[in-house]
Amino acid sequence: MISLGLRAHDYGTGTPAHIAQKLAAYKPDCIQLALAKSFPFIQEKPGQITPGLAQHIRDAFAQYHINIAVLGCYINPIHPDPKLKELSLQRFEEHLRFARDFGCAIVGTETGSCNADCSYNPKSQSESAFLELVDSIRRLADTAEKYGTIVGIEGVAHHHTIHSYEKMVRLLELVNSANVHVIYDPVNFFPLGQCTRQHELMEKAFEMFGDKIVAVHCKDFVIENGKKEGDLPSGTGEFDHAYLLNWLAREKPLIHTILENTNSENIHQVQAFMRQQLKNI
Repeated sequence: MISLGLRAHDYGTGTPAHIAQKLAAYKPDCIQLALAKSFPFIQEKPGQITPGLAQHIRDAFAQYHINIAVLGCYINPIHPDPKLKELSLQRFEEHLRFARDFGCAIVGTETGSCNADCSYNPKSQSESAFLELVDSIRRLADTAEKYGTIVGIEGVAHHHTIHSYEKMVRLLELVNSANVHVIYDPVNFFPLGQCTRQHELMEKAFEMFGDKIVAVHCKDFVIENGKKEGDLPSGTGEFDHAYLLNWLAREKPLIHTILENTNSENIHQVQAFMRQQLKNI
């Protein structure tokens, strides 16, 4: 069995009670919650989270039996502005410090770019950028170890610092922390021109860092002119969900699997597709 969830921010903004009630209509098992994207009263700066706030938000979702699986705190860990980088790291550390008050263990981020907006920059794939990322993640790991929480790292092919499986493994080895794991998004991690090899690429990921996967993002894509295009809702493209779900059910029972790019108009179709895939496992 798989624990299927939604990204809360795909369903608008409001109070915790409002967002929880809205999501409850779709009966997700869990959610990924990016505080600043869902709640207008939260800003992208450190110093706002308290146990009281966290418990209030946790209880709003728990009323509908919705578990907060991942706190999304997607920062640029190698931001070119040192002051903004420091504030981002402090904000991530704050999420790690209070994650358990949300009833959550995992705080997730991608791995950034030498550009402030995380867009493609060839320097992001340099050794210096990689080692800067290692330093940032090691710092976050120290905080996670203190509070019994998990830094979830999501790799993105082509334009982020961790753009290949090899670099993901090297990052994990150099940081060397039991509190740093992988949020696996197979579509994000497929190289742009290699999506026809998706079974091979997934098997390689499972072999290289499958033991470190703690949550999964699920979406779809199409191939146009030989390259991957589109972040699409599951069931509307060419991604082999059954292949992924079979491995997860066998190796990672009840893992949190977050559906991306859903909304109130497509969610029933996406959920029906996923239920059909799960029936065949």
